[in-house]
Amino acid sequence: MPCPANAWCPDASALPLHQHVVRSLPATLILRPAVAALLLLPAVLLAQSPLPDIRIMDVDVFPESITSTQAGRVYAGSTKGIVYRAEPGAAEAHPWIRPDERNGILSILGVLADEPRNTFWLCSAPNFFGPEPPTGTTALKAFVLDSGAFKGSYDFPAPAGTCNDITIAADGSAYASDTGNGRLFRLAPGASALELMGSDPALVGIDGLAFSASGTLYANNVRSQKLFRLELDRSGHLEAVSELRVSEPLGGPDALRLVAGNRFLQAESSAGRLSVLHIEGDSVSMQVLRADLGSAPGATVVGNTAYVTKTSIQYLLDPALRGQQAPPAMLYAVPLSAAD
Repeated sequence: MPCPANAWCPDASALPLHQHVVRSLPATLILRPAVAALLLLPAVLLAQSPLPDIRIMDVDVFPESITSTQAGRVYAGSTKGIVYRAEPGAAEAHPWIRPDERNGILSILGVLADEPRNTFWLCSAPNFFGPEPPTGTTALKAFVLDSGAFKGSYDFPAPAGTCNDITIAADGSAYASDTGNGRLFRLAPGASALELMGSDPALVGIDGLAFSASGTLYANNVRSQKLFRLELDRSGHLEAVSELRVSEPLGGPDALRLVAGNRFLQAESSAGRLSVLHIEGDSVSMQVLRADLGSAPGATVVGNTAYVTKTSIQYLLDPALRGQQAPPAMLYAVPLSAAD
């Protein structure tokens, strides 16, 4: 099955870096282990060096969702409607896509790099945190992943909702969650409009979405603090919603990203926590990787590293802080080697 777009999947045919270097060495050097070892050292250190934390180079950003490519580019949305991008291994993220009259971006929630289709997806939604009343229609928007060029916009049908997260099915369909109305939408390849695939009262508050490696769809609920398996029929429509038993109470579950198999990253916005979820049937064991983030709405996987968003959302919610400049927005690198 193709690698889901919201996961990092290794190239099974690729040789380890040191094997490529050894194959390129002259035979005389291969016969001289000491010399060969010295030449190999920089490449090995580069392959094993930890990835840096990433600072978003702007003020009052308030990132929500983040995503990444296999090459290691990292992207972050923001309440300002700007997408920021960090190059592989870089410690800074800079503006990449800006809102304009043509693309109509409002505030950004979910973001997703879809490499097989060279598409960057984002959820545009009215800014509920601004001083002015929120206006505009929530929509799923598509851009060219290579260039950031605008491709298309797909409004959510009434009643007014909130596009919150995106995941990609094996057939290339983009699924998007509607938090306020508990709805699940799909944009099939080549379609010009979103299709309602189902709704359920249990999904009011639906946030993160992710397919497992075998194609099972999971979702969390930021309001009810629950995790669900969304059972789809052969046509991709929602057939049943099954609540899963999580080993620990959740605190604002938000981002949900596939690591491998049935293992997922989950970031919790109110608990300020990053965890790995191991799903087996209806049971979920939760392994906390970091729990000191304050508010952590976004997460993504780059190789053996998880990136997690730290956002100072209190500067938008607390009247005593509103209007003051928030601390720099950070994406923290957390080794996945800490997970079983």
